[in-house]
Amino acid sequence: MIEWLRADSPSKPAKPAVPPQIELLGRAIPIHITRHPRARRLTMRLAPDGGAVRVTMPRWSRQAEAIRFAQDRRAWLEAQAAKVPTREDPVARGHILWRGRTLAIDWRADAPRRPVLTGDTLALGGPAETVSKRLARWLESEAERLMAHDVAFYCERAGIAAPPLRLSRAQRRWGSCSSSGTVRINWRLVQAPDAVRRSVVAHEVAHLVHFDHSPAFHALLADLYEGDQREADVWLKTEGRSLYADFG
Repeated sequence: MIEWLRADSPSKPAKPAVPPQIELLGRAIPIHITRHPRARRLTMRLAPDGGAVRVTMPRWSRQAEAIRFAQDRRAWLEAQAAKVPTREDPVARGHILWRGRTLAIDWRADAPRRPVLTGDTLALGGPAETVSKRLARWLESEAERLMAHDVAFYCERAGIAAPPLRLSRAQRRWGSCSSSGTVRINWRLVQAPDAVRRSVVAHEVAHLVHFDHSPAFHALLADLYEGDQREADVWLKTEGRSLYADFG
């Protein structure tokens, strides 16, 4: 087959699809729609930072149904959006969260650049304009240190080898476990109380043995985790959004 294209009519690249939007509290928020092969009904959630409405629908549903589903539940979404914490500059505020504790920031230009924790004070120096980035890096390094220990601890309890750990920046999941065995934990959990962070790690380690939410999975999780799983889940549901208030 011979194709002919006029020289004076060059083909134009397709414009990227623009996601549908919904107005919440005076802001236009994108609606991100995902078709899931195992979904049997429409489900919806607001991203922890309030930046997107996420709708999951069965493969056979139409996009228009997902948009209408979100529009019909605008009041619920606005109530959720009202709970999203206002972004703050932790340096201007003077403190950060770490393991459920409030650490005062003690910045002095002539102090060492690397943060040093003493009691409930985190001291550091260096250029003022990079303090926030260095605090975020310190929290991420603490997250990796603590979570690696958590993974090793629960894997030993489960009688399995510790898998690779990756820090996650996910906006909707606290943890995940891939079929290849890699565990991903949201770095922001380093700001939560230890029991909450460890509950998420224990959950993902249990998935290394049972890649489902079967009774066997829940029985193993109960054996692995030393705390109150329900209490940790309630904390994440009620306080989890607050962990997104700092560091963008």
